[in-house]
Amino acid sequence: MFLPHKILEEKLLRILAEDTGQGDITTALIVPQETTAEAEIIAKEEGTAAGVEEAKILLECLGLTAKNLVEDGDQIKPGHVLIKVSGDARTILTAERTVLNILSRMSGIATKTKILTEKLRAKGLKTKIACTRKTAPGLSYFDKKAVQIGGGDAHRLHLDDMVLIKDNHIRIAGNVNKAVRRAMEKASFSKKIEVEITETEDILPAIEAGVDIVMFDNFSPKQIKNACLILKKSRFYGKILIEASGGITETDLLQYASSGVDIVSMGALTNSVKALDISLEITKTNKKKTGN
Repeated sequence: MFLPHKILEEKLLRILAEDTGQGDITTALIVPQETTAEAEIIAKEEGTAAGVEEAKILLECLGLTAKNLVEDGDQIKPGHVLIKVSGDARTILTAERTVLNILSRMSGIATKTKILTEKLRAKGLKTKIACTRKTAPGLSYFDKKAVQIGGGDAHRLHLDDMVLIKDNHIRIAGNVNKAVRRAMEKASFSKKIEVEITETEDILPAIEAGVDIVMFDNFSPKQIKNACLILKKSRFYGKILIEASGGITETDLLQYASSGVDIVSMGALTNSVKALDISLEITKTNKKKTGN
């Protein structure tokens, strides 16, 4: 995932502005305006670094000097210095929590994704792990980028990325076949069409209508294996992707990944992530000399 530097900078400044309000009154009252400082951003636990690029961009656009000692995707351990920061002390303290929130959340997501991806590879499985749109409001780009850093797939970033026909679309259309055909008649050739299947009897009508991806929603691994047997009877088998979704956890991930699917999507990657423990520590301060 990639955003032009200026657009990413604007997104980060909006997040900082939400935290800052009318100003950091604590820092303004305690820290003299002419004070400069040096600080280190330090990992407190082991994991996969993510959000380093975003942290550096935010710090630098505020006029601070930021030197990253790790890259996104690097493995980090407790005590590992991620970024060294220097410049105006007030600015460092005002930006501290926003920078740490981004780093901690993104690193937590990347760490969990990396662990689960390696769990699959250790079993010789090539199944992809994908996230969903169950992200924190306003942080979708960052959450999904973190999944990619951890080795997962971002799935849809926005609603306009692909056609994904869900249960409520089908209810309004009348049935799976009508929903798919309506989409195929009007969608651009450049957009893939995926349909969410909640009932076994909808499998063949969906693929015969010409979808690219079938998502089995809230199916058990056993139900998916049985569904794959139905798919094998179709001339489209091997030409479409099969996805499992709905309440999948680390506990049953291997069962789903072994059921015959190509993709396992997990909302838990982003909607219930444990942030990685990361802190910022001031290491040196200096009061600027003023002229007479």
